[in-house]
Amino acid sequence: MNNTIELLLSHRSIRKFTDEPVEQSVVDTLVKCGQAAATSSNVQAVTAIQVHDTAKREKLAALAGGQPYVASAGAFLVYCADLNRPRIACEKEAGEFSPGMTEHFIIATVDVALAAQNTVVAAESLGLGICYIGGLRNNPAEVSELLGLPDHVYPVFGLCLGHPAQDPQVKPRMPLEAVLMHDQYDTEQFNGPMAEYDETVREYYKSRTSGKKDSSWSQEMKALVGKESRPHMKGFLNKRQLMVK
Repeated sequence: MNNTIELLLSHRSIRKFTDEPVEQSVVDTLVKCGQAAATSSNVQAVTAIQVHDTAKREKLAALAGGQPYVASAGAFLVYCADLNRPRIACEKEAGEFSPGMTEHFIIATVDVALAAQNTVVAAESLGLGICYIGGLRNNPAEVSELLGLPDHVYPVFGLCLGHPAQDPQVKPRMPLEAVLMHDQYDTEQFNGPMAEYDETVREYYKSRTSGKKDSSWSQEMKALVGKESRPHMKGFLNKRQLMVK
């Protein structure tokens, strides 16, 4: 065990921040750490938009489903999958850009996730708290308009950065036995550990909410994947000329 591993294993989402701002030089360094992440074929299909404007921050908080920490965090970034920059580079070299490729969409989205996670680890190493905001995809068209995103670009998620004003428990993760398989996929391998994890999560929520929330991981998955989730995304992405073919 070393400091890096201990940091990774202690990750929590922070949703309450102090009024202390995050210095711009720190934000710059954190985004540079994101740029240092692996990127498929050096495409670097990531654009991070730091939102300073108070009115825009409040609008984004509302568009994300009413998440006030979007407005109150010391800094807020919107991470975008960006195929517009590679398009411009391609055409600059007299190439013909091929829009709407699903593989390019996957590359860009994975690039964003890798870059943002590098940023997160760097931020937490400095004692900052973070919270990913996937709720921006509730209203991706409105977010895109607010931020002036062109075609071939879409907002993947937001990222709150700030000085923590809370100290929540670490949310328990699935047992390793349910996740790490050897040589082939084995459904039977995770049945027992998953049942144990359900009880662990139930106890975690009871402790965190003083008994007000009584739910297992499987119950939460029923609520999540047992219904359509943001069905508007396919049409939105197609209009952005993403994931068409």
